[in-house]
Amino acid sequence: MNRKKSREVAMEILFQRSINKENVEETIREFRENTEHDLKDLDFNYISRIITGVEENLETIDNTIEKFLLNWKMSRLSKVDLSILRLATYEIIFEEDIPEKVSINEALELTKKYSEEGSVSFINGVLDRILKNR
Repeated sequence: MNRKKSREVAMEILFQRSINKENVEETIREFRENTEHDLKDLDFNYISRIITGVEENLETIDNTIEKFLLNWKMSRLSKVDLSILRLATYEIIFEEDIPEKVSINEALELTKKYSEEGSVSFINGVLDRILKNR
């Protein structure tokens, strides 16, 4: 199973949830039915743990992100950038088996793939501040 690809899918599902507000199980079920990803390459235990963990800790995660947004408001963030920040912040705070630097590096790779060019340095700065102030 591919952790990098699973993390990308987790981010896609977080993004989808930010739009349609379905419950975790429904969102994952719909994803499985409609995806073009090779399901055998994905770690659905990890994906489910991330999605559920973000949902259960959303207030803590969002408060942490907002605390380290310099001259920005959460409402100004794109849903893609917010989904990436939530995933990485969850991993940094709650996932002890994932090195923080890996979480940040993977978040930057997702940002390069899914967001605007300027978002990479912005997300890197927010996550770096979160990490340094843990």
